[in-house]
Amino acid sequence: MSAVLTQAPSTVKAYLRPIDRDGLMAFAEKGRNNPSSRGTNKVHTVTEGQYRTLSYVGDHAPVVVDEPLHLFGQNTAPAPGEIVLSALGGCLAVGITAVATWKQIKLSKLELFLEGDIGNPAAWGAGGALDKAPLDMGFQAIRVKVVVEGDASRAELDEIVQHANQYSPVANTMRNPIPFSIDLAA
Repeated sequence: MSAVLTQAPSTVKAYLRPIDRDGLMAFAEKGRNNPSSRGTNKVHTVTEGQYRTLSYVGDHAPVVVDEPLHLFGQNTAPAPGEIVLSALGGCLAVGITAVATWKQIKLSKLELFLEGDIGNPAAWGAGGALDKAPLDMGFQAIRVKVVVEGDASRAELDEIVQHANQYSPVANTMRNPIPFSIDLAA
């Protein structure tokens, strides 16, 4: 004897772990009340040898950076440019999550795929192509593809992504010239 189904099967949808919306709204209010406020990020980077470095950020495990074998590293960790793309992906994901939370849209999936075209014909300034200007070096193009799903239409999700991109501190750091100084420590 077979059982008769009396109800249609239901789909269970899992949402990403949410952030504190009330905390987000309080943080936004702080920004509205003091639009010129700034914070400072601090990192201490130590070279182990060859190109392998450890960057210490607060009390977290160090971020390890290396170069691939074809660039004379040990290939034990991501390269500096890959870490930059990782920072961009993380910042965009934070922004997308914040904007979705602000708009009270629950997300069930968020993934970013990043690619950046970068070259090093100047060999880090160690006698390579000597006619390279700063604008000729570094990333020449970056492409980001976002896979996002949630309780919103594709158009609404795209608007969230574009809004997050517009306000991303890391994306704007990469797009806009900023004052930059480097000196020997005292």
